[in-house]
Amino acid sequence: MVNINDVKSLRDKTGISITQCQKALSEAGGDMEKAFASLKKAGIAIAEKKSGRTLAAGAIGSYVHGTGDIGAMVELLCETDFVGKNEEFKKYAYNIAMHLAASPAETKEELLAAPYIRDPQITIGDILKEIVQKFGENSDIGHFGRFSVSDR
Repeated sequence: MVNINDVKSLRDKTGISITQCQKALSEAGGDMEKAFASLKKAGIAIAEKKSGRTLAAGAIGSYVHGTGDIGAMVELLCETDFVGKNEEFKKYAYNIAMHLAASPAETKEELLAAPYIRDPQITIGDILKEIVQKFGENSDIGHFGRFSVSDR
């Protein structure tokens, strides 16, 4: 039997459904770290399975640094308007734009491989896999750009 407080804690940490968190904890014998690793591994498999789906919706995330001299925009794509209009999905777009403002990338591959500024243990590519697992839809980064007054 899995402790409901552990399930809640894992859900709060990952944002993944209660059912998936409960299953992962049960399979891990209640070990939180093993359950977290299992969910991460499952997220990769889910992302790979959904990668061929059409991306027909999404959200634009933008960030302008407090000094006003650096800004970034990113197009975060998904399958449906339902997910694209979700506030949490929009927050992912904003966070990726903020990352891009702080850590410029010239190509999509470079952006996906970059360690995330808020947690260097994960990459932007890992965040995309997390989005796919959380929302159950294929997601990807479309257009993106970074603007800086000092780049002139």
